[in-house]
Amino acid sequence: MATAVQKITLSSSRDIPFNKLVLSQSNVRRVKAGVSIEELAEDIARRTLLQSLNVRPVLDAEGETGMFEIPAGGRRYRALQLLVKQKRLAKTAPVPCVVRDPATGILGEDDSLAENVQREPLHPLDQFRAFLTQREKGRTEEDIAAAFFTSVNVVKQRLRLASVSPALLDVYADDGMSLEQLMAFTVTADHGRQEQVWQAISSSWQKEPYQIRRMLTEKTVRASDRRAVFVGLDAYEAAGGVVLRDLFQSDDGGWLEDIALLDRLVAEKLKAEAETIAAEGWKWIEVAIDFPYGHARGLRELDGVLADLTTEEQAAIEALEAEYVRLQAEHDGADELPDEVDQRLGEIETALGAFNDRPVIYQPADIARAGVFVGIDAEGKLLVDRGYVRPEDEVPVTEPEQGRGSEPDAAALDGAEPSAPAIQRAVITIGGQDEEPEDEDDDAVKPLPDRLLTELTAERTLALRDKLAITPSVAFQSVLHKFCLDVFIRYSSYGTAMEVSVRNASFPVQAPGLKDSSAAKAIDARHKTWDERLPRDKANLWDWLSGLTADEQAALFAHCASFGVNALYEKGDRYGGGITPHTVEHRITEADRIARAVDLDMVESGWRPTVENYLGRVPKLRILEAVREGAGEQAAQLIDHLKKGDMAKEAERLLAEAGWLPEPLRMPDAQLAAAVDAAEPEGDGEALPEFLAGDDEETPADEADESRMIAAE
Repeated sequence: MATAVQKITLSSSRDIPFNKLVLSQSNVRRVKAGVSIEELAEDIARRTLLQSLNVRPVLDAEGETGMFEIPAGGRRYRALQLLVKQKRLAKTAPVPCVVRDPATGILGEDDSLAENVQREPLHPLDQFRAFLTQREKGRTEEDIAAAFFTSVNVVKQRLRLASVSPALLDVYADDGMSLEQLMAFTVTADHGRQEQVWQAISSSWQKEPYQIRRMLTEKTVRASDRRAVFVGLDAYEAAGGVVLRDLFQSDDGGWLEDIALLDRLVAEKLKAEAETIAAEGWKWIEVAIDFPYGHARGLRELDGVLADLTTEEQAAIEALEAEYVRLQAEHDGADELPDEVDQRLGEIETALGAFNDRPVIYQPADIARAGVFVGIDAEGKLLVDRGYVRPEDEVPVTEPEQGRGSEPDAAALDGAEPSAPAIQRAVITIGGQDEEPEDEDDDAVKPLPDRLLTELTAERTLALRDKLAITPSVAFQSVLHKFCLDVFIRYSSYGTAMEVSVRNASFPVQAPGLKDSSAAKAIDARHKTWDERLPRDKANLWDWLSGLTADEQAALFAHCASFGVNALYEKGDRYGGGITPHTVEHRITEADRIARAVDLDMVESGWRPTVENYLGRVPKLRILEAVREGAGEQAAQLIDHLKKGDMAKEAERLLAEAGWLPEPLRMPDAQLAAAVDAAEPEGDGEALPEFLAGDDEETPADEADESRMIAAE
């Protein structure tokens, strides 16, 4: 005979007046957690009570007293109590309750614990999708945020998470990826690209969120890029451009997805600016996003005159200067200036500096034969550099004819300027940048490419010039050394690093951004300071120099001497068609000697390995070698499975503060250098320095940039 299944009986439910309810001491919740009582009260006021209270009759010796205690639902009771206190709920308002049988053997603490422990929290993805459903049904992000007592930004984040590719959301739902990884995928709305990146990394053990973000944005431009700042995000988006944004961490404004559109907008804006400047009558205008270091070398810069100040401007300057003096006098004895005074002094200094940034006026005749460089500075602002004359546009100097029939020019007799030509149409040149093909990976470590080696030594030359310019004693000795070679050993003066003429060595091959390096900026600032002090009439230069102190003469000497430094590597020609390897060897050796004397440190000079200046230009084995030397074997193992592009980017992060330098930028060993000095090799057959070894290998012409390498081992 089958056993009958015991049927269960559910507790009855009924509405009980609020004033008949009291909290039970059996409630196990003691620590505040989750939504606050105030927020829960507001939620009940908005949508009423969603879950009944669990209550038990209060008994005395005679039985039920008509009161009910609440072992489960205490937070809801407190929220209702707050609404009653605020007079938003009547004291006798009926409250839905589940009434437990007082004869039950289950303890009140048991019910209270079970209600909280058996609660299954909502999966985050369900919350994301619920927010999205409400948004699709017409509710605004602000409405959703208000309904769930959260910020609008949190709602936007949840909506962005819900908009990730459905395939990736399914992976997340099955615990196939973490929430942090899912957040990284929200950088782009391209589901195809999201799935492509996940497919690429899903089989790898390394799936860090930063790697996902980098892969999703590798073909974009940062909003902080000078081109993006110059055009403006509003203009870019108005033209149909898409800006990728990361709602979960700082993204510096996001990433611009359409690089071609950005470059077109930059070119159009620069051209429009050039057209405006052309109306001033200049002969030529060169337009480029960025000009290389030394782009104005060989051109004569016009001496313009600052526009006169108006009466109002002069009065404003005098008022600001008077206020500045007054504020300083009032707080002369103070150890520290009040914040508002310090701020005001800074504002006055800024305002006075603005008056110095006045237009420069040039003579019409000078404008007619000179030109302008138009570009973008490092902060993304328009850069207009006026007044440069090319050698071929200089007015020729002719001797007046001596003989019968020649009449002197009336204008020359009067000392007047020749009449300016009519305003001409400037020739606007828009420059471009060449791109180099990426080196192919190989199983063996290749020597460094000639171009890269020249670029690196250009960085070193600038840094060495900067250090020499602030080390007058070494500058004197360097030039004296060269003078002694010239006077006493005339046939040994070739191939020197100190090219005292002073002949300024140019950098025909240079990495982007060389002019923005710390050494270049320091040199330019120092040069400008001296140039402003020098007399305009060169006939007075000798007397002016005689009036300088010994320290000033030494500092000026060091500055001028530093321009003669040439520590560049160049591809030698063993057949006499150009500079020889022997000459390059001597130059590098002597540059090392000067570098040791001034204690040159390229890390202190601001050089860091980046994708652009080194890591993206060498094979994978060299990248791993750099990481191994700079960050250790474990760091190298973390990236050895990556593709070259990703490996270079990750290596840049790992080496950012490691102080690692490629061999051409390292300080040479002092003892080794001393041995080289003592040896004094005499012919081209001698061995070159270590990083120049292998320079004599012959390769086909079409492989010049990739096969004619400089060995580094």
